Amino acid sequence: MTPDELADRLEHAAMKIGPAVQKGVKHTATVGAARIRGNASGRPGPNVISGDYRNSWQPAPVVPLPYGAMCTIGTDRPQGRRLEWGFVGTDSLGRSYDQPPFPHVEPAIGFIGETLLAQMRLAVAEVLL
Repeated sequence: MTPDELADRLEHAAMKIGPAVQKGVKHTATVGAARIRGNASGRPGPNVISGDYRNSWQPAPVVPLPYGAMCTIGTDRPQGRRLEWGFVGTDSLGRSYDQPPFPHVEPAIGFIGETLLAQMRLAVAEVLL
């Protein structure tokens, strides 16, 4: 391959990498949220009472970036931090708690990272083929 051919191939790849990465980030966010919801379905995570909290874990829409993308996974429920890390003390309503942590996000971080890495490898392979 000549230097000009390589330059053309890399230029073509640069135009395609953003959408490929966005697709991988979206997939990772979807399966990451599912893993967190699964971890929030009973011990060692929090028990399910109504399913409302578990189902509140959703990925935000993917934000395109130059040659990449960004997405967060989260919940809008106020008990999220308390369930993940526990809470000892009195809340703003004067109720006393001695609640242990029920981790469900932290155990999913390794899986999410591995999935994202695999998706980025696929994106690079896709645009360089």
